[in-house]
Amino acid sequence: MMILFDYWRSSAAYRVRIALNIKGLSYDLVPVDLRLGEQSQETHLQRQPQGLVPALEIAEGEYLTQSLAILEWLEETCPQPAMLPQDPVLKAKTRSLMYQVAADIHPLNNLRVLKYLTGTMGLSEDQKTQWYHHWITQGFSALERQLSSGPYCMGDKLTYADVCLIPQVYNAYRFEVPMEAFPHIKAVYDHCLTLSPFVEASPER
Repeated sequence: MMILFDYWRSSAAYRVRIALNIKGLSYDLVPVDLRLGEQSQETHLQRQPQGLVPALEIAEGEYLTQSLAILEWLEETCPQPAMLPQDPVLKAKTRSLMYQVAADIHPLNNLRVLKYLTGTMGLSEDQKTQWYHHWITQGFSALERQLSSGPYCMGDKLTYADVCLIPQVYNAYRFEVPMEAFPHIKAVYDHCLTLSPFVEASPER
């Protein structure tokens, strides 16, 4: 059985939990507590040299890292249900939404950045919150313009774009980002939270 090394509130690990659930794959969870610095211990660095989560052990001693790489691997090795459109243009647009969340929005607001801001840089908690709200609002404003009116990011079909978006919205709510300006994003989030793969992957579970 696969083993997912994760932190319950990590957006990147949350994406992988959702994807594994959608694909109907069994896996064991091994927590890596980022608050306690367990990601910097040598045992974890052997799995994930960057000292991040997630790391997915797919065979004894064989690890995959980086959530989007793991999602792509899942699509290639377990193609049903399909999470990327077959049409090349729609596939590229789906990946664009994925990358906007995972490569543009998330890196500016993850735990190690926020800790650096309040630690080394000496920002107050209020300043940290302003930082978080600024970048989330900027990123979500762009996403909102691109989403369809359907229940999912790409219309009536669940894709990896939704898998990437939902964890980021979860964290936006946690930091009390006002969501009124993003009705399409909120609608996608609310709908996905009615689906069992998302519910079962929730940090609250």
